[in-house]
Amino acid sequence: MLLENGWLVDARHVPSPHHDCRPEDEQPSLLVVHNISLPPGEFGGPWIDALFTGTIDPNAHPFFAEIAHLRVSAHCLIRRDGEIVQYVPFDKRAWHAGVSVYHGRERCNDFSIGIELEGTDTTPYTDAQYQQLVAVTQTLIGLYPAIVDNITGHSDIAPVRKTDPGPAFDWSRFHAMLTASSDKEIT
Repeated sequence: MLLENGWLVDARHVPSPHHDCRPEDEQPSLLVVHNISLPPGEFGGPWIDALFTGTIDPNAHPFFAEIAHLRVSAHCLIRRDGEIVQYVPFDKRAWHAGVSVYHGRERCNDFSIGIELEGTDTTPYTDAQYQQLVAVTQTLIGLYPAIVDNITGHSDIAPVRKTDPGPAFDWSRFHAMLTASSDKEIT
């Protein structure tokens, strides 16, 4: 995957206003895996883009009235079919983690990259999503090597508030694919 100015060249770009600059000299050193579906449990449609760009219509679905005020984003979304949508360049701070702690360090947005998978805690993720997540992760590790040892779920950095990516996310499969991909890069 190619990067240009913090953007994946082949991703669909939907710039979000919900980001800002990282603290001075802060490089990403953590990858946080999330899930999202809007409305909850439904896939497809324009609603995730609308939420992350601050344009979601609170009248389009009863659940949207509860979230329309939020100013949230992620760096990327990987849809069920493997399409990658990027909202925030990787060198900027996306507003994905909220109140969070990783290894005793607070404010994970300052030093993390957030990747959303279109899904739910209990719906198995697709082969295409795992493949694209591995590809994006490999690209990020090439740019930010500290990430290789710091990949976690939203539930691990905000355990009281969040449950994603949930038990449906197969961490063993992801790590095995990532290792296999790394081995291919070396040979």
